[in-house]
Amino acid sequence: MSDAEIRSRAGEDVSPVARVSAAMAGLIGDFKAMQADLHVKLQKQEERLTMLDHKTALRGRPALSTSAEVAAPHQKAFDAYLRSGDDDGLRGLELDGKAMSTAVNSDGGYLVDPQTAETIKSVLAATASIRAIANVVNVEASSFDVLIDQNDTGAGWANETSPTAETGTATIERISIPLYELNALPKVSQRLLDDSAFDVDAWLAGRIADKFARAEADAFVNGDGVDKPTGFLTHPAVDDASWSWGDLGYVTSGAAADVGDGDGLIDLVYALGAQYRANATFVMNSKTAGALRKLKDADGRHLWLDGFAAGEPARLLGYPVLIAEDMPDIAADAFPIAFGDFAAGYTVAERPDLRVLRDPFSAKPHVLFYATKRVGGDVSDFAAIKLLRCAV
Repeated sequence: MSDAEIRSRAGEDVSPVARVSAAMAGLIGDFKAMQADLHVKLQKQEERLTMLDHKTALRGRPALSTSAEVAAPHQKAFDAYLRSGDDDGLRGLELDGKAMSTAVNSDGGYLVDPQTAETIKSVLAATASIRAIANVVNVEASSFDVLIDQNDTGAGWANETSPTAETGTATIERISIPLYELNALPKVSQRLLDDSAFDVDAWLAGRIADKFARAEADAFVNGDGVDKPTGFLTHPAVDDASWSWGDLGYVTSGAAADVGDGDGLIDLVYALGAQYRANATFVMNSKTAGALRKLKDADGRHLWLDGFAAGEPARLLGYPVLIAEDMPDIAADAFPIAFGDFAAGYTVAERPDLRVLRDPFSAKPHVLFYATKRVGGDVSDFAAIKLLRCAV
């Protein structure tokens, strides 16, 4: 029965009970519609979570036919460059080695055996260098100029009424340090790169880095300045009593072919200016250090003291000691010991990059690796370094 029929028969509006029933029916219908909509949304969300879980499970699944990559990205890039010439991930690294091929066992044939050890045990060489205590600067040019103010400006005393006299003017000295190329050109066969049983690239990189370090260390001490840095021992050495700019002053040890009883070392320390002694360091090789460890003072105490903490250098007469194997041995008229503030007295200039060029064409079927570095060095303050000469 419709509302119109009810009104026409009763002659009045529908009862409150009917209105409440109609409202409840509408509310129930709206609730069922909302429930159906929520059900659809929850179903879609569940399907999405199931898809994400599936992808996560696939990505976390262990490799079936390949081993996990454990090498660092730069190692993988360098390995790819050495083996195939792919340089997308490589911009410049170092390498070294002799000409090698699998035709001769000693030149690389031993390396293709799958039972070969994974690394090569190299004979270690000392690489301590003046670089550790010198002034090291990075430059982008072909040379580096050091400006030295040799003289002080003058000064004088005056009273209230006396005129002021002209005083001295400082002079500036310029020292130019050119940069030279340090290079290596090892040759390796492509078959060796493909079949070797160990990490060839890491071995070559380590060998060339070690060789470059030793070549630098020798040049900073004994270099003649011809296509290499100028070593501080190359400059003229004169008696400290007649020292002048451009020379290195020396004191004698008191023994014709020995370091003497230690008095010469004390003279060496105080021959250096007080402004340099605070940061001064002894430099000598291992043989000289062994001889000095035996020296004692009048009370029987050793002049040499080992470092009290790990990593702290040994001390001689209270000053640190750098062991540089390129220093001369104790001999007549030799200069086995240097003492000075090398941060002020010696400057190392270098370009902050080391380059390597892979050439698979010039020496086929071998691959050439041309590694270069540019570095220079020279004395920058001749007053900051003093030498000990084995002489009476």
